[in-house]
Amino acid sequence: MEIGLVELSRMQFAFTAMYHFLFVPLTLGLSILVAIMETVYVMTNRPIWRQMTKFWGTLFGINFAIGVATGITMEFQFGMNWSYYSHYVGDIFGAPLAIEGLMAFFLEATFVGLFFFGWDKLSKVQHMVVAWLVAIGSNFSALWILIANGWMQNPVGAEFNPETMRMEMTSFFEVLFNEVAQAKFVHTVSAGYVTASVFVLGVSALYLIQNKHKDLARRSIAVSSAFGLAAALSVVVLGDESGYSASHTQRMKLAAIEAMWHTEPAPASFTLIGFPDQEARETHYAVHIPWAMGLIGTRSLTTEIPGINELVEESEVRIRDGLIAYDALMTIREQRDATPQAVRDTFEAHSENLGYSYLLKRYVDDPRDATEEQIQMAADDTVPGVAPLFWAFRIMVGLGFSFIAVMAYFFYRASFRQMQFPRWSLYAAVAIIPTPWIAAELGWFVAEFGRQPWTVDGVLPTAMSASHLSIADLLITLAGFLIFYSVLFVIEMSLMVKYIRKGPFQDVDETNEWQERHEARLRTAIDIPTSNTKPAE
Repeated sequence: MEIGLVELSRMQFAFTAMYHFLFVPLTLGLSILVAIMETVYVMTNRPIWRQMTKFWGTLFGINFAIGVATGITMEFQFGMNWSYYSHYVGDIFGAPLAIEGLMAFFLEATFVGLFFFGWDKLSKVQHMVVAWLVAIGSNFSALWILIANGWMQNPVGAEFNPETMRMEMTSFFEVLFNEVAQAKFVHTVSAGYVTASVFVLGVSALYLIQNKHKDLARRSIAVSSAFGLAAALSVVVLGDESGYSASHTQRMKLAAIEAMWHTEPAPASFTLIGFPDQEARETHYAVHIPWAMGLIGTRSLTTEIPGINELVEESEVRIRDGLIAYDALMTIREQRDATPQAVRDTFEAHSENLGYSYLLKRYVDDPRDATEEQIQMAADDTVPGVAPLFWAFRIMVGLGFSFIAVMAYFFYRASFRQMQFPRWSLYAAVAIIPTPWIAAELGWFVAEFGRQPWTVDGVLPTAMSASHLSIADLLITLAGFLIFYSVLFVIEMSLMVKYIRKGPFQDVDETNEWQERHEARLRTAIDIPTSNTKPAE
């Protein structure tokens, strides 16, 4: 494939986005786990839970700081690398992005400061409230970003204005409660909870292997395994909801994930494994599970899931229909106020498929001049890379089910086996620390790569969205990002390793105070005289 302006722009944004998402899931999950630990501390007044809150909170703070630094870069890229996209859909995409910056980000950042510097200035209950506000702020930040991204996947609550040549919002309510956005939000934050749970589990297991910080490690395993089990189960359930949503909002993506080349009789089978061949349009050595895909994708036994070939034919029809809208749009642009009402009516009747006519701009400046061959090529472009999607999805799902098994095992050992863990299981917990990040990155790959060739599905092709930059500009900035982000990654890993090796610090004064109270209760219970009590005569 020839690497051009659009491909380099995509490569740069993909690199920065996927790098940024290395930090997001751990931030989402650790914020909740830290808040849970501090809540237990306030309820029990036991110093070990304060120690746990401070230790895991320190790791959260390191991750949060690096995540913020990498996230800011992405927001600037919308204007620099994707200027036409920003112009075309800025009225809709900009709203949730602005809310994320003004409300969730400032809420999160403000209370993060109070969390770290307020231990000696706030009461225990006040500090616990701050911890929960940090967690809520983190999750709200993710909510607004995913609302923006969900609109790109399923553009509702907006319409194209031929006068301004832009998409304009018609219903903020529809954008906010977009079914794709809501499914993505709960699925993404649950994946973040699993990531943090596996991280806490793995680090705690490492401490047990090294025979140190055992009280903290065992309690951390108990909390993370219970929380992680609930999160892992919800990821699978909510992932099923995303599949159901895709069956009527992004049918080509769903067909590509399944390597379903032809429409099958309902209910469709699920392809467990196989080797998709996009040129031959068939899947070799496929192993199917009958009915499974029909039940997941349609929640029925009678609804068909269209195959790739049939969807390509449908895209060709939509391209031709979009050409009628494009022709009417050009007339409106030329004649302005003198445009006949019949032309405007024609545009309105066919405007739904205007975006499909834009697919032809990859091959010809004026879509109306496209040949039959170019129309067919544009229709074929609506098929994303099938094999990468097919395998990325299956690896992600396989990892998701493995997390359920791991969390269930450690929850059982923590709850019913007195927190005794076989040594092999501790080594396994350490070894799987990277796997939630692999699953999360694959999930984003499926979501974004599966949407191609669209920046906004059915509305704006990726090939039209990029800024007119030089190849040299993109190569230089891409190299700069690689170097800068590599340095940040080294800093992040060095700090995390440093503080994990250092381990939790001791709150000596509070520990002594708790021990004195504990000993006093024991003396009262067994009636042991203190040094200030005279013996009875």
